[in-house]
Amino acid sequence: MSGREKTAPDCRAQLFSARAAFFAWSHAMRPLLLAAVLFAFALPRASAWDYEGHRAVNLAAIASLPPEFPAFVKADAARERIGFLAGEPDRWRNVPQDLPLKHASSPDHFIDFEDLTPLDLSAATVSDFRYVYTAQIFAARAAHPHRFPVIDPEKNKDHTRELPGYLPWTITEYYARLKSAFSYLKAYEENGTPEEIANAQANVIYLMGVMGHYVGDGAQPLHTTKHYNGWVGENPHGYTTARTFHSWIDGGFLGKSGGLSRDHLEQRVKPAARLSTVAGPSGRDPVFEHSMHYLLAQFALVEPLYALEKDGKLTSDNPSSKEGLAFLENQILNASQMLGSLWLTAWQEAPPDTYLRGHLLARQAKLAK
Repeated sequence: MSGREKTAPDCRAQLFSARAAFFAWSHAMRPLLLAAVLFAFALPRASAWDYEGHRAVNLAAIASLPPEFPAFVKADAARERIGFLAGEPDRWRNVPQDLPLKHASSPDHFIDFEDLTPLDLSAATVSDFRYVYTAQIFAARAAHPHRFPVIDPEKNKDHTRELPGYLPWTITEYYARLKSAFSYLKAYEENGTPEEIANAQANVIYLMGVMGHYVGDGAQPLHTTKHYNGWVGENPHGYTTARTFHSWIDGGFLGKSGGLSRDHLEQRVKPAARLSTVAGPSGRDPVFEHSMHYLLAQFALVEPLYALEKDGKLTSDNPSSKEGLAFLENQILNASQMLGSLWLTAWQEAPPDTYLRGHLLARQAKLAK
């Protein structure tokens, strides 16, 4: 899950309305999905940020959405799909990867805030544009090569070890994709065919599901630090240096403790809230600022997480630790709250796709002749 060194665990219906077409599709898919849905909902417990934890984040985020949010998202088949897609970015790493895919996708899962400092960058000064930020990184590395350790080429075949990570950019970009999908969905709902509407809805569901993975990653504090898999460098507090720490937090501890109740998580999640989209003094994208603020809050929990392990509250010897369970449960809920708010904001902020609407109206006029 870290995006670094971790082994993967794991027809045209003329007479029907658009909504009827979608539910007809859902009914047709039911024989294929029923077993999966029943299996998923029969599981009473969830692990942490391995697949079951990511799935729990997405499902709790759906529970946070208000009644007026588009109903197709809350249908059983869509809910199952969004839950399933929570694991999609990790599945891209479950088989031997082409290096270009690994290069393009692995750094999307994390941001090591400490590694910005030798680049003369910070969370407040990085560009909100991915490629400008990348240029900032390599300009600093070229100007100050003595600040950076030599990288073993054999361990850097995907050319990602120079990168502090792209997680806030990834979240922001998926938000923009989702907002675009809601925009063109609205145009198709007004003037499209049932098939076009169903396809646009499917795209919304896909983007919601995959986006949830990265927001879920962000709530795992080890995705925000160079200490992502055991403490590195000076260690005056004697925190664990075990190279299994990341996977233990991802799922090992909760797996041994029995996990967390999904029903409990969905009952505790706070209602999604619309995020401000007014640019602040920095001039950076407002959603990027929200994403960065969210991740910095998780970064502040890195040492408390290590301290819990040191105090025996996140160890295999004490899997029923109330403090350890509460910490991880709150992190999953933080992710669900942030994710639901991003989904809600994308839907409410989606502007009319006037370009597509014009083409659809022109098509209707042509067919009416």
